[in-house]
Amino acid sequence: MSFQDPTTAEGALEECLDEINDFVTTLDRYPPTTVAVALSVHLQTILRALIECELCTPQQVRSFVEEFERDVLEEVQTLQSTGQCREAMAAKPPA
Repeated sequence: MSFQDPTTAEGALEECLDEINDFVTTLDRYPPTTVAVALSVHLQTILRALIECELCTPQQVRSFVEEFERDVLEEVQTLQSTGQCREAMAAKPPA
């Protein structure tokens, strides 16, 4: 993402990812589509707040979303071509 906070402490991203992964694993009682929709709503709120607080521009958010979409679709194509789609859905998020 191109709008990173330069004041973020070294290693904070990894710590944040670990905490998010731990939290997401607690949501295993919900279907993956429900979790995906809920995370989408949450991400929309975060991105809107970043714009409103002038931590990034609407164009930066647009670029982020386009890159995110591209990355997801490339990963899906890779998984489909190797027959690993079902295994990926059953796997727990990386720690």
